[in-house]
Amino acid sequence: MIGEKLVGFWFSPAPATRLALLRIIFCGSFVGYLVCKQDLFLAVAQTDPQLFAPVGVVFHGPMGVELFQWLMRATILATICLTLGLWHRFTGPMCAALVLWLMCYRHSWNKLYHSNNLWVFHLVVLGLSCSADVWSLDALFRRRKTGGHTFCEIASRYRWPIRLMCGLIVSTYFLAAVAKLSGDLGLGWASGENLRYQMAIDGLRKELFNEAPNPVSYALYPHLTLFSVLAVGSLGLELFAPLALFNRRIALFWCVNTFLMHWGIFMVMHINFHYQLSGLMFVPFFRVERLLQWPRRLSRRRSAAAEAPLPGAVPVPEAAPLGPARPGNNLSGLSRKTGEKSWPSPSPSASPDRPKNLGQRWCRCAPWPPSELV
Repeated sequence: MIGEKLVGFWFSPAPATRLALLRIIFCGSFVGYLVCKQDLFLAVAQTDPQLFAPVGVVFHGPMGVELFQWLMRATILATICLTLGLWHRFTGPMCAALVLWLMCYRHSWNKLYHSNNLWVFHLVVLGLSCSADVWSLDALFRRRKTGGHTFCEIASRYRWPIRLMCGLIVSTYFLAAVAKLSGDLGLGWASGENLRYQMAIDGLRKELFNEAPNPVSYALYPHLTLFSVLAVGSLGLELFAPLALFNRRIALFWCVNTFLMHWGIFMVMHINFHYQLSGLMFVPFFRVERLLQWPRRLSRRRSAAAEAPLPGAVPVPEAAPLGPARPGNNLSGLSRKTGEKSWPSPSPSASPDRPKNLGQRWCRCAPWPPSELV
């Protein structure tokens, strides 16, 4: 029973479009990040070699700046190929390996950056999964080669990468809560005193490095009760983060409040988490493939609005059955003798071959009977 639930949780059918859109969104944004931060990465590579302390998958010493520059260009190129879904069987694992090595090499200079770790893990998952089966250049080439044959758009192999991405998100926050509770303060961290202390230390350190003081920090520092509320709220979001995996409404509540928490941290401490502040980190929790249905829904609404009766329009009644043609009347409403307009009189013995709703061909906003026939 438990095994069946686990299998259904990880391998229930999911649309391939959702995973493909996650690939395009995450990898495309990471390409922009690498291009914008290229000079910063090169500056880190030129740091004093005595500060080098390898971490992660870096098992070598500092390398030359020229070699590092070529490897970074190769990482950008591989990420572009992963975004486009080009030769995904080769460029996907290659991009995952290069991105992981690049970020570990940047962290190997006695300064760890944990803000982009989730971004890297998500790219690794997308590079090692079937994220380019649709909405990719590989799918386009395959369709032309096989005459329209494509992969199944809903399958179980598209579920586990999305679940894994969500699991990586909530696990990092859960581990942060465990680290707080396992420290010297334990539950005392929720009192807010330590949170206020961290804010004050961060503000003083930035002022020592000639940064402008943050007026928000000075305004909030005397209010310990406010810091207690913020500490309890942040600890609750981190500790109960795994619940977002099992319920869609809980996931929405958690994503919105965590997003606001990061913006609060940015306002108070000026700590810029690009991945979290932009909202990209929370995309795997939502059905992003529905974005593609919005243009179709808008067109349907416009067509329905065009077919709806206008305000104040007179409804068109059903025309009475017409009798057999007589010498003085015809369907055009003109008398053969006088040439004047006349309205054909109804006859109870109408022929079944005659249309019963002849008048409905007129515009719904025109008066009845039509002025041309009156």
